[in-house]
Amino acid sequence: MNKKDEIQIKNRKVFFDYSFLDNYVAGIQLYGTEVKSIRKGKVSLVDSFCYFKSGELFLKGMNIASTEDAFTHDSLRERKLLLNKSELERLERKLVKGLTIVVKRIFTNDRGLIKVDIALAQGKKNFDKRSSIKERDLDRDLKRSLK
Repeated sequence: MNKKDEIQIKNRKVFFDYSFLDNYVAGIQLYGTEVKSIRKGKVSLVDSFCYFKSGELFLKGMNIASTEDAFTHDSLRERKLLLNKSELERLERKLVKGLTIVVKRIFTNDRGLIKVDIALAQGKKNFDKRSSIKERDLDRDLKRSLK
């Protein structure tokens, strides 16, 4: 697979708003036009989250913009995430009040399949966010001084 064919779409807001407890890599059910749009980078992960329905994990709030093709898809539809049964059960057991499942990034694996990096996350308080900003600023200053 060429370097230019790789997809790497991050949800940067999630890294600021949540602290991650557990990470999973899942496949995702997509239509053909959705795959085209993702490969073009027309995806927004802001306000997307995952939830369980009938023992299956679904992704809601991910906006995949339509392309110029004749057949268009619903850009905000729920999409099923593909995990092993044991991973689904483990994740559902860990999901308690105050925790949520968020999407960190969308990427392609070495075989060219589109995957979703999800995490069991807990919301940060304001003081946690301030410490994250402080750490980020210190890292930036350190990198500048090394150059």
